[in-house]
Amino acid sequence: MAQKAIREYDAKSILAKHWDKYFSNFTYAYETVMVQNGSELKEIANEKSWLKEKTLVAKPDMLFGKRGKNCLVLFRDSRPGDVSLEKASSWIDEKSSDKQSVYFSFHGDTPDGEAKIDYLTHFIVEPFAPHSQEDEYYISATCVGDDDVLYMSAEGGMEVEENWDKVTEVAFAITDTEEEIEAKIRANIPADVADKNKEGFATFAIGFFKAYRELNFAYLEINPFVMEENKIELLDMVAKLDDTAGFMMTKEWGDIEYPTSFGMEEKSPEVLAIEAADSKSGASLKLTVLKPEARIWTMVAGGGASVVYADTIADLAGIEDLANYGEYSGGPTTGETQFYAETLLDLMTREKDVNGREKVLIIGGAIANFTDVAKTFTGIILAFEKYADKMKEVGVKIYVRRGGPNYEKGLKDIKIAADKLGLWIDVYGPETHVTDIVRMAVEG
Repeated sequence: MAQKAIREYDAKSILAKHWDKYFSNFTYAYETVMVQNGSELKEIANEKSWLKEKTLVAKPDMLFGKRGKNCLVLFRDSRPGDVSLEKASSWIDEKSSDKQSVYFSFHGDTPDGEAKIDYLTHFIVEPFAPHSQEDEYYISATCVGDDDVLYMSAEGGMEVEENWDKVTEVAFAITDTEEEIEAKIRANIPADVADKNKEGFATFAIGFFKAYRELNFAYLEINPFVMEENKIELLDMVAKLDDTAGFMMTKEWGDIEYPTSFGMEEKSPEVLAIEAADSKSGASLKLTVLKPEARIWTMVAGGGASVVYADTIADLAGIEDLANYGEYSGGPTTGETQFYAETLLDLMTREKDVNGREKVLIIGGAIANFTDVAKTFTGIILAFEKYADKMKEVGVKIYVRRGGPNYEKGLKDIKIAADKLGLWIDVYGPETHVTDIVRMAVEG
């Protein structure tokens, strides 16, 4: 499972889109907009009249929590008077005009650790939902090992972590039937949920867990939600999607963006292109560019193998020599492998090593279970043919270690192709240890 965080706006939009399927006993207004500045908010208000008519709440929507403790939530009690459209627009412009310091951890109300500093670029605006703290509930679900775990508490809000001993945890095996899941949830409703709300809480929790699974969330949290008879208010949400399911969830998810977290550098066009290809594939294509001027590049099949290769390169050559991190796995097509390889070779051959050394491309992986090695190597060979001249110009040595279905043909094909193109290559099968190929490349 590959987890990718999404904005609160998108998480609420997905649930709202499928609300009647999972929460037919409850109503949810879904009055939520996302904007980047005050002018945009005022423009949207011409279509959504509730923005002019209701007291509002505004907050950043940029993949970080503790917004209340960072004084980054504008609501009725944070400034004198109700929050109008004008006040919300002005506050958004104020907070987006300069870089903001955000702490991700607190001890009580005291910041813990260093702040991340960046611009706030996206804000979510909703109607203010008046309620008492006693009406705030917590619910979340995620995968732990082989199980899905549901967390429930009658004490939601900013202090839920400090009161984690009051959170009920219920684990579900993948083989549990729908009847077994419902029975487990009903049997584990937190004792301090008010008697009048116990049945409603159970019904909501059952729908929530079903939505979490069927909509392919990797993590889903509502903290808090407010329940008044059959009316639900979703005050704050955090969500991650299992993006390996993206190719089959286009209709259910809609147009989803995977934004860069607050304080992180923006993703390069190459990384975004790989993410786009990954979202359309049943395979897994991942790329993180660490240091594009570094000399050692990897094209590794398998998530576990990619960790081993990266760690070994860091140990033997030093982390400053590692240019990228990523993987291609899950049986990618020849075309997908070619696109992935061309993206790496394009990045790798843009400039020579500053110290005049030859660059190194390690094509590795563990022993594949079902990926046709020859088929994926055909994609790599096609990329070699396109970038051979650039590879020779900057000086690239290629080290290959692979095993799995059809690996003998794959190794033979890539060796013949590289020799024909005049590329330096060294090829090994599964008899060579994963880390040995890195040692050979580093010492080469």
